[in-house]
Amino acid sequence: MNSTFPILDQYCNYMLAVLARSELTVNEYRYDLITFFRFYKRDRGSVASDTPFDEIDISDIDEKTLNKIKTDDLLVFLIWLTRERNLKPSSRARRIATLKSFFKYCHSKKHIIDSNPAYDLETPKIGKRNPKYLTLEQSQELLKASYDSPTESNERDYCMLTLFLNCGMRLAELRGIDIDDIHGTTLTVIGKGNKERTIYLNKACLEAIEDWMEARKKINIKPSHQKALFVSKRGTRISDDMIQLVIKRLLAEAGIDTKVYSVHKLRHTAATLMYKYGNVDIRSLQLILGHANVSTTQIYTHVDDELLQKAIDNNPLAGFNPDK
Repeated sequence: MNSTFPILDQYCNYMLAVLARSELTVNEYRYDLITFFRFYKRDRGSVASDTPFDEIDISDIDEKTLNKIKTDDLLVFLIWLTRERNLKPSSRARRIATLKSFFKYCHSKKHIIDSNPAYDLETPKIGKRNPKYLTLEQSQELLKASYDSPTESNERDYCMLTLFLNCGMRLAELRGIDIDDIHGTTLTVIGKGNKERTIYLNKACLEAIEDWMEARKKINIKPSHQKALFVSKRGTRISDDMIQLVIKRLLAEAGIDTKVYSVHKLRHTAATLMYKYGNVDIRSLQLILGHANVSTTQIYTHVDDELLQKAIDNNPLAGFNPDK
């Protein structure tokens, strides 16, 4: 059974090729839209009521169907998500962004629908929260647990973790590293929007890469994957899912809650530790993380209670006593 339909496939290709969105983002949008159209068909009574939701066929969605969709259909879907799937405002906001993007594409780019049903959808307000991150002590414990882990992929896993925590790179950036991207103490990665940037490697990163490269020689790597820095035991470039599973396992082995922390939280951790201990200004941090706008970087420059107390203690008037 085809889980999509031609217009959805064309939209996803447009996101990848023209808007240069990451595969991860496009897959999330694809999933959201598949969920919507399955819900739409069930809500409209177009499938038998006892059909399992994940088995609803949407391959017959065409221009005629798209033109029948109204704003109320989108609102009913969002209400269903809220009640049945208990989505948080941030998760609902992503679904709304998906719907707005897809129907704008159908209306303004492809001109296959007469009106845009998502035009007036309002995004829920999302309270700003500081990103979660590991403390310096937790990070050290995680690295130690990884280094001591008795697995045959130990050197590879430790190297990936070291790069995540020291360089603050994204999952897709790490997965895409080729051996010839490494030039001495620098590494070239392709970030969001297909933008290339240079990452500087410290001693820990260089030593971890060296150890992994030695262990990598023992793997029978397939010809088409020879350039990949990180490969699986099958000799192919490691996948996003495998990286996430590895990090989840290492977090669990270090006694860190895997429901709270993930691969992306390691990026938060690297950024926070650099800002807190590395004397890094926000502009430098922006360049290191590969952010297009400094406003994005500002979420990593949150100040914790320890820094606030230190700022108060360092006030030049802190030692002033009028009685002396």
